[in-house]
Amino acid sequence: MAIPVAALLLSQVSVNLGAAFAKHLFPLIGPEGVTALRTSMAAGLLLALWRPWRVKTGVVSLGPLLVYGAALGLMNVLIYQAFARIPIGIAVAIEVTGPLAVVLFNSRRLHDFVWLGLSCVGLWMLLPLRSSVALDPIGVACALGAAACWALYIVAGRRVAGSLGSGAVAWGMVIAALLTLPIGIVHAGTALWSPGVLWAGLGVALLSSALPYSLEMVALRQLPAVLVGLLLSAAPAVAAVAAWLVIGEVLTASQWLAIGCIVAASAGSAFTARSSALTG
Repeated sequence: MAIPVAALLLSQVSVNLGAAFAKHLFPLIGPEGVTALRTSMAAGLLLALWRPWRVKTGVVSLGPLLVYGAALGLMNVLIYQAFARIPIGIAVAIEVTGPLAVVLFNSRRLHDFVWLGLSCVGLWMLLPLRSSVALDPIGVACALGAAACWALYIVAGRRVAGSLGSGAVAWGMVIAALLTLPIGIVHAGTALWSPGVLWAGLGVALLSSALPYSLEMVALRQLPAVLVGLLLSAAPAVAAVAAWLVIGEVLTASQWLAIGCIVAASAGSAFTARSSALTG
């Protein structure tokens, strides 16, 4: 079990280091350009790695696949817009409330309302409603939008995974790239094709998409769902540490406490969801 656990932890480190490095490119090509490079290059890498056209699949419904890919693309657009305006750790903490909401929406047990309340406390502490926490409202709104897209991505992903299997992510990323690449070209112009920018974009695509998705595939096949949920719940804290190390983003004590509330809510919901499934 040590190898799949290490793979999942490494995927978390990889995706959040990728986010921190991506922020370095914002002054050159903007978040729109970085999103375009990440999705288009990640699509190429995932297609080359998984070769989904070689896998026998069931009947694929185009509608859910388009929704899945569009949710993935819009999620990337919105979270990079959030990264441009608010600290990465805070943006990720808000974003993970999307999958948390999916879990809580499908449960009716009393203890789930505890996790819901804890996540709401964390969100309230992060929202720009108090003078001591000067967060950009647009950045917060973008992170909330990314959370909604992540929830939609999960719901739609369940519908396409049965027929496409591991190829679902690759085909979904292709759709995301087709949606985001024109936006990136319009905003970044010729700077998008600079050799230095392209190499940096390839690094972001590797760290943020191709490598973590591949590592997660290894982990998901061997780990119980509760352990996966507990490990993934640490994403906001990992993101905040990565942003501090790479770009020097420093959070206040209250912001760390808010992130801790959301992490605890995510971990608790994953644990009790598994316990409910075993006893129900």
